Amino acid sequence: MNPSVFVLLAFALNTLTPEEKSAGWKLLFNGKSFAGWENLSKKNPPSDSWTIEDHCLKATSHPKRRDDLLTTAKFDNFELTFEWKVAPRANSGVKYRIQDRFYIDERRKDIRRFEDLAIDSIAKRATSRADATQEYIVGFEYQVIDDTGHKDAQRGSYYQAAALYDMIGITKQAAKPVGEFNQARIVVKGNHIEHWLNGEKVLEGDLSADSIKARVAKRWTDHSLIYNALANRPRKATPIGLQNHGDTAWFRNIKIRKIR
Repeated sequence: MNPSVFVLLAFALNTLTPEEKSAGWKLLFNGKSFAGWENLSKKNPPSDSWTIEDHCLKATSHPKRRDDLLTTAKFDNFELTFEWKVAPRANSGVKYRIQDRFYIDERRKDIRRFEDLAIDSIAKRATSRADATQEYIVGFEYQVIDDTGHKDAQRGSYYQAAALYDMIGITKQAAKPVGEFNQARIVVKGNHIEHWLNGEKVLEGDLSADSIKARVAKRWTDHSLIYNALANRPRKATPIGLQNHGDTAWFRNIKIRKIR
């Protein structure tokens, strides 16, 4: 490739066109810094979960402490677009309508099942990061995953790329081969949601649907704090979160506009 063409392509990343600006779109990532995102370097202890590489926000593999990366701004009804890719056999996600966050120590030996550990951890709610292996974010997740290489995706449509993780399955697989960037779109208006992947609408649904509540109850136990948070959704305007699931993933061209 001609070097001048490469520079032009890099310059076009993480920017808004005049038409996008006129339509109310905002950049969530400028391609160079963590401006507009929570400063994980100021956590105590600081996080090694995220870095910036090749104009992307990059989730690092096997960090000492897993932290999701959250925007400082909050959003209620919105349209969000972004590009993502993952390493082979990698898993990540984008979370919205975030209802809670708390610390978990996965080194505990007294509780083996992750969901039981999370329910116990949110009830006791530790205030220090020092003894935690991750901060868990309770919200609704747009699945980002290697559909062919990750064992979770082999469980079916509820766990494949662009699914509303464990709640609504995709109607078709639309992800590109692992290592290539995918174009994603999330629309949230009231309780209505749409997930798009590479120009295909792969699911839509209602966050208040009984079917979603049943899925939440199956995973998190009916009437637990996590179940109540997801079933009742008391918080409407919340940050957008990029998940570090312990695997390498890249995000860029992250744009959002508020809708009515």
